[in-house]
Amino acid sequence: MLQLAIGTATDTGPKPRNEDALAAIEPPAGFEASKGWLLALADGVSQSADGKLAAQATVRGLVSDYYATPDTWEPAHAIDRIVSAQNLWLNGQAGSGEPLATTLSALVLRGRRFTLAHVGDCRVYRMKGGRFEQLSEDHVWQHEGFQHVLKRAVGLDKHVVLDFRDGELAEGDVFTLLCDGVWAALGDVEVHRLLQLHDEPQRAAEALVAAALAANAQDNVSAIVLRVLSLPGSGLRDELASAPALAVLPRLKPGQQVAGFTVEKLLAESRASLVYLARDAQGQRAVLKTLTELAGADEELAQGLLTEGWLMKRVGSHYLPELIEPQERQWLMLAMRWYPGETLGDKLARGERISAVEAVRIGLRLSRALSGLHRLDILHRDIKPENLHLDPEGRLRLLDLGVAHCPGITVEGDATPGTASFLAPEQFGGARASVQTDLYATGATLYHALTRRYPYGEIEPFQTPHFGDPIPPTRYRPDIPAWLESVLLKAVARDPALRFETADEMRVALELGEARPLRVARKSPLAQRAPGRLWMALALASLGLNLLLLFVLLVSSAADPQKNPSRADGASHSSLAAKRS
Repeated sequence: MLQLAIGTATDTGPKPRNEDALAAIEPPAGFEASKGWLLALADGVSQSADGKLAAQATVRGLVSDYYATPDTWEPAHAIDRIVSAQNLWLNGQAGSGEPLATTLSALVLRGRRFTLAHVGDCRVYRMKGGRFEQLSEDHVWQHEGFQHVLKRAVGLDKHVVLDFRDGELAEGDVFTLLCDGVWAALGDVEVHRLLQLHDEPQRAAEALVAAALAANAQDNVSAIVLRVLSLPGSGLRDELASAPALAVLPRLKPGQQVAGFTVEKLLAESRASLVYLARDAQGQRAVLKTLTELAGADEELAQGLLTEGWLMKRVGSHYLPELIEPQERQWLMLAMRWYPGETLGDKLARGERISAVEAVRIGLRLSRALSGLHRLDILHRDIKPENLHLDPEGRLRLLDLGVAHCPGITVEGDATPGTASFLAPEQFGGARASVQTDLYATGATLYHALTRRYPYGEIEPFQTPHFGDPIPPTRYRPDIPAWLESVLLKAVARDPALRFETADEMRVALELGEARPLRVARKSPLAQRAPGRLWMALALASLGLNLLLLFVLLVSSAADPQKNPSRADGASHSSLAAKRS
């Protein structure tokens, strides 16, 4: 477990009231690994309408909301979302008068790493061994006479931009957060000397404040000092780093036992993975997912399997399979609860006809499942019929988070994951996965379930396809209602901006159905559909018109004697010869 020693001190100084706000929060039980410790220091801007209110509201809002954010949100993302909302509130309270503004420096220590979020002119220092460095940057103007004028602060503008920095922790590291009243009065050298002089963080914080007052500080003075006493054991990063040490299972046969499970049969096989049906010691059925021996040698694929399990445990949604902890951790594998039923891909392969009503039911459940993932900043990136499991009671479970992406947790490689026919058009141009690409794959999955075709035709791997307009599904299934066709066409629109913005928006469109049908064009203008062909057509038309004008000009010149001197002279000579004769 991460253990810290923390000291805090603050004083009004020469000002009539203290406009600083500070907090040092130990994580609640169960949040040590996901959220960690939170320390924050805010210094209300004196020239604002109410600097004390701005500082206190910002720190309280951060402290109360940070531990309520999803476990899959990285600290930087969580702080950015919270402070951006607080910034809008402060900015709105000011109206047309003086702004409500404050600086903010927040430090999160989680596992074996730290994350710093900073805006304004408080400072954050780290003393590591004999090295002393300033981690934050002062957001003030550097021009003569403007050194104390803030360029950035919470509440100062409609949008706040935070600086972020992260790094590895080590036992013995000392961090200190200081308002400008302290560091401006003491300077870096004296701050470093006092931190070296006092090992106990509370004494160090009090010494910094007392020294700043003695040096005639011109502002409120506040300090937070912390020392890292011990670091926790392995977290996700360490677990991923240990992936090469886990043994890759050979191909298993019925009757073989592994990690407390007895294998019954092979359920599925792909280029990288093997999926088995097995039973545990109590006779309960389970699904085991392992890597092929070739894929197990790939460090990225091995880490992907471990990350898939990590994400499944933290999402905890009934739209995902339940993960089972194996008895042994020596094998590179995942164990999940088995559910009766089959995948949508199995239904289609068997030739089962999917009705419009059933497609809508699947679409509603899938959009809810994706909404839950997207709220946690998780992109599935491989939505297709084979990854949708349907049980006899109609419940849907989303399978295979093996290529899912979560910022700060998974790493985006150069390759585009997913199945070619369900990839959005922009991904073939190198665009990254997004909420809209997941929604495109959802629309393409429902389209394929109804028609056995694809919106833009089947796409083979490594093919560079051409995208015109999606083919209306009623061409293959005339019984599809017009409103459902509009939903599908909007979901698979070539332009991401024309698709649904969120999974919830798609769910609402499916729920309202014919009561509020969408207006979606079946055919886009040529300029959007094929701009190259449009310009070629215009160029050919222009060339034809120029040739026609040239022909008309030549004909008119030949018919007019005044514009043809040679013919006119010839006619004159002929007349003269006639007169002479």
